[in-house]
Amino acid sequence: MTHQFQFQCVLPNGIHARPANHLEQQCRQFACQIILTNHRTNNSGDAKSVLALVGTDTLLNDNCTLNFEGIDSEQACQTLQSYIEQQFPHCDEALETLADDSEIVLPQSLLRHQPHLITGKRLAPGIGCGVLVAMSQIDPQQFAIAAHDDNEAQRFEQARLQVSTNLNQTITNGSHHEQEITSAHLAIINDSSFIDGVMALLANHSTANAILAVMEKLCQQLEQSASSYLRERVLDIKDVSLQLLTAAYPNVLDNQTAFSLQQPSIVIANDLTPSQFLGLDKALLQGLVLTHAGSTSHTVILARAFNIPTLSGIELKECTTALNHNVYLDAQLGVLAIEPSIEVSGYFNRAITLANTLKQQQSQYAHQQATTADGHTIEVAANIACSVEAANAFAQGAEGIGLFRTEMLFMDRHQAPDEEEQFNHYREVLTAANGKSVIIRTMDIGGDKPIDYLALPHENNPFLGYRAVRIYPQFLALFHTQLTAILRASVHGKAKIMIPMIQSIEEIRWVKQQLQLVKQQLTEQNIAFDTDIQLGIMVEVPSVAFIVDLFCQEVDFFSIGSNDMTQYLLAVDRDNASVSKLYNSLAPAFLRLLKQVVTTAHAHGKWVGLCGELGADSKVLPLLVGAGLDEISMSAPKIAATKAHLTTINFTDSQTLFAQACECATIEDVEALLEQRQAQLKPILVQQCVFKAADFANKEEVIQALVGNLGIQGRTDDVYKLEDDVWAREAVFSTGLGHGFAIPHTKSEHIRHSSISIAHLDKPIDWMSDSGDVDFIIMLTLNKDQGDQHMRIFAGLARKLIHESFRDSLRQAESPEAIIAIIEDQIGL
Repeated sequence: MTHQFQFQCVLPNGIHARPANHLEQQCRQFACQIILTNHRTNNSGDAKSVLALVGTDTLLNDNCTLNFEGIDSEQACQTLQSYIEQQFPHCDEALETLADDSEIVLPQSLLRHQPHLITGKRLAPGIGCGVLVAMSQIDPQQFAIAAHDDNEAQRFEQARLQVSTNLNQTITNGSHHEQEITSAHLAIINDSSFIDGVMALLANHSTANAILAVMEKLCQQLEQSASSYLRERVLDIKDVSLQLLTAAYPNVLDNQTAFSLQQPSIVIANDLTPSQFLGLDKALLQGLVLTHAGSTSHTVILARAFNIPTLSGIELKECTTALNHNVYLDAQLGVLAIEPSIEVSGYFNRAITLANTLKQQQSQYAHQQATTADGHTIEVAANIACSVEAANAFAQGAEGIGLFRTEMLFMDRHQAPDEEEQFNHYREVLTAANGKSVIIRTMDIGGDKPIDYLALPHENNPFLGYRAVRIYPQFLALFHTQLTAILRASVHGKAKIMIPMIQSIEEIRWVKQQLQLVKQQLTEQNIAFDTDIQLGIMVEVPSVAFIVDLFCQEVDFFSIGSNDMTQYLLAVDRDNASVSKLYNSLAPAFLRLLKQVVTTAHAHGKWVGLCGELGADSKVLPLLVGAGLDEISMSAPKIAATKAHLTTINFTDSQTLFAQACECATIEDVEALLEQRQAQLKPILVQQCVFKAADFANKEEVIQALVGNLGIQGRTDDVYKLEDDVWAREAVFSTGLGHGFAIPHTKSEHIRHSSISIAHLDKPIDWMSDSGDVDFIIMLTLNKDQGDQHMRIFAGLARKLIHESFRDSLRQAESPEAIIAIIEDQIGL
């Protein structure tokens, strides 16, 4: 019997490996044949094969048909139609977009030195310096010499087993990004179309030739795709094939010297596979130039995860003369600088110093307790999705784990993790925490996180539907298994249990009954656990805010899920482009709700944290501090910067600010209040912007360093555009005033806080031919919204600098503080 239905692909990146894997798992539960046909390309593929599905080249908005033929085709058609309509759209999300290269402003402090720059496409940010080395590629065709014998099937299976073992080991020990990408490679070598394609050729071909033939066929299919994302999967096919070839014929490469780095290096390669990248010494790898890679290449994704600056679109022939010589790769500007002069090297060395200073400035706070300027402490914790992230989170300064999203353990697999697997993950995080608190959220499954093997029902509005704690009664054994694993792991650290999507007292009481049952079972089995383990809830359903006092009688702590709470409170789906503009956690309603929860919980002696994107928003941080939260949690890379920012915040002032914000009528009023506070917090002249005995070698370096420092001090969000504004003023006429002084200046929209920067040089430099040498620079970068402040300060300085006594007093000042005092006294800032 034959059935079919049509649908339009709504996945932003089309059907690539991950959504194909989801669809394949759904199809495999049926015996009938299922074929997907893409009507744009007329390509058809077996829906029970990941590679066959990817080979259909199905992109966003393509019209497709699923055809079913066999004994259970009617049931399969009904089930898959529901799945395609309700769950399949959630299998993927839009890729992160990088800034348009056309927006890049190359700084005059570099261009004025006439550098030899090769422009590339920015893929992973950062600046690196090292010797340019070319990585030659292994030609898979050299394996084609292998002769056919009677053991080909065994040879292939042994090679596949060896590679699978290696990949599984990487999945077990690797970072989150390594796990995701390696899992995709594992899916390829376990794919039926790949295996069947090779096995069908082994009767008359060697394993090598069979693998190569299948590799070429699959690559040709992908290379014809209209999607750059799918075309970039060619490298993954080649990577897996090369690993299989090497495992099947380990002696072929014996005479080839393995590529390794001997010194800090910038590596240029035509193609670099993910496994080759992982094999490079990251301590010596300072940058990558990948000739043909795109932003969605798995190698590039890994480069971002390892903070390796990366460019593409540069051919080896463009920089042959630079091989084995020092070069600079600036992936902020999108350039490779070859044959650098002393001045060009000076620019990039200064840029690296500025970048490292910012990183060090933030990292020095990483392992300090998060404290405000007036001594108020607030815990800054990390949000993680898998156990391997824990060690890195604590290395970056996490004071605890504010949210361990355990549902990630249940996703992208054919069956739920058993008790032992879960126990090992929870224990790993608690061990890494070394006594710090770890909040383990029980599985938030359903809604926008469907799990194939649970076969949850179709829903019109999954965000408000059958999800999280609401599914626990149906899957009670699954819930008990998770509670058992958490309790067993609790003896290895300070674990806390948090329940998601709670909306009533009845629900939490039911959860407590189940927790007590599991505790009794463990006690009867003489299995140790923390008998005093704390139980808390996610505050994400608005109804909870009105009965927090009642919940205080039931639980030990609360954690506000700012993302879901905002969208539920405002009735706004933040993923719906039509209404997402209404989603804003600065809404007075949200702030008042926050106040209600924290105030009531504290009145009953309960702890309140906040997890979600809001915790890492520097603009909103004073409000969160003022609200009296005990903890905020965020992604690990944002922890050090948040701790650094906290040192500039006064708790008492923040309490007043939060009270004022709660009285605002509109979001615009709240934002204006925050902007006013920012302006007040940043004086125009501070010692961090004053340099004594500065070693700047030329005018370009002065402006680069002073503007770059404003970025470090958080006074500008775009140092390149601000510097461009400074140079635009210089182009009108020289800002040298004579007597060794210069006042470069600009009135710019790119300066967040109006600032005066000062550099007293240890050696004079040539400023302009008509103004002579300069040893004292006072740079004015003033905000456009500050009225006539720009000309008032400039005129005041110019008048004072006419007097030798004023000039001498500035030169003779022994410290930045002394320089500031003289200017404030004489100019009246």
